Amino acid sequence: MPDRSEVAYFGAGPAPLPTEVLVKGAEAFVNFQNTGLSLAEISHRSQTANQILADTKAALTTLLEIPDSHDILFMHGGGSAEFSAVVLNMVAVWVEKRRREAEKDLGQNSPKLIERVRRELQDDLRLDYLVTGSWSLKASQEAANLLEPLGNDFVNVAVDSRKSTSGKFDNIPPEDTWTLTQPRAKGGKTSAFVYYCDNETVDGVEFPHFPKCLDQTPKDPNDEVPIVADMSSNFLSRRVDVSKHAVIFGGAQKNIGITDVTLVIVRKDLLSTQPPPSFLHAVGVWSPPTILSWPVVAKNNSLYNTMPIFSIWIAGEVMRGLLETHKDRQLAGQEELANTKAKQIYDVLDRYLDVYQIVPNGSVRSRMNICFRVSGGDAAQEKVFLAGAEEQLLQGLKGHRSVGGIRISNYNAVDVVKVRRLTTYLEEFAKKSKP
Repeated sequence: MPDRSEVAYFGAGPAPLPTEVLVKGAEAFVNFQNTGLSLAEISHRSQTANQILADTKAALTTLLEIPDSHDILFMHGGGSAEFSAVVLNMVAVWVEKRRREAEKDLGQNSPKLIERVRRELQDDLRLDYLVTGSWSLKASQEAANLLEPLGNDFVNVAVDSRKSTSGKFDNIPPEDTWTLTQPRAKGGKTSAFVYYCDNETVDGVEFPHFPKCLDQTPKDPNDEVPIVADMSSNFLSRRVDVSKHAVIFGGAQKNIGITDVTLVIVRKDLLSTQPPPSFLHAVGVWSPPTILSWPVVAKNNSLYNTMPIFSIWIAGEVMRGLLETHKDRQLAGQEELANTKAKQIYDVLDRYLDVYQIVPNGSVRSRMNICFRVSGGDAAQEKVFLAGAEEQLLQGLKGHRSVGGIRISNYNAVDVVKVRRLTTYLEEFAKKSKP
């Protein structure tokens, strides 16, 4: 049986964790700080649990330099649940903005208030999605499913990168080709939000930087379009300007911790821009289920229901480890390390193009999920590659079941020594396989 130090794991999620965190976690799971209780047993209402929440929030705030304008929520359901939460919470924000405008024009008790907002919802509501991979596609489909009973096509796919290439998610089209919903100042509708997935785990596509066309402040505040980002698989791997986003969310099981925790960073003004559920229902929109309601979760300090305190503590330990490692450099240090590891892997793949074919275009290659084919996707050769890797205890390299191929997940807990072992194997296999 191999020792943990002998295994190099490159799985896409659940992903590897720092060994020192797991060792401390094993102790905490049995007897947390000599209390005689496991962290899995303590009350989520206890002082200990509240301190764990506060400490984890503090670590995340320091790492990402989260401004006071934003709040941190811990939720259930992973990124997939947030696909629904984003739609239901952000449509509610859009409705409330329109309700306030109508109230200003018509008066608070006008019988025409509901009629006007209902009409505007049918005519004007749009949700913009940048579809650059499998997960953003699923997010857009979830939005369409949720809103389909309203009887209109509310989802605007502003970009579908499959249409600009060979039907695959291997590129991000130029921004000047995106068909974002135009603001009302230009005769458009003003979208409820723009959603993008910063790193596509399945397809190995990552935005190299924040889209320039989204980095604009409109003259009319009513034309502001909130930006929503799914950062599940590159969370805490590079610096992020949180202030440019209305919402950032991510499942913990990639770079942050273990499953069953979803982190949501949300602008506080959105939490107070919510109409009464009765008004939402009157104009034909569902109110967010309580468990997915950001205002409810925020009001209850993420403890509306029983949260997995052990999982949150693990995430906090990972964050504190990053702070200890990089100190004042914080995420700049981790970003540099992630880039270095990714470059080492891509350099070998590029050196043997007759053996390895990288899937995404060079300008959008993910630093976290490196996707490629062996011998043009030859199934037999890819099996040989994976079997050889397993023999050397290089594990978790099989591509996602929907696309096949090979996928190297270069998450934060994958250290340079393990990357070096992998690149050595890539070199050896390529030399043996060269035609």
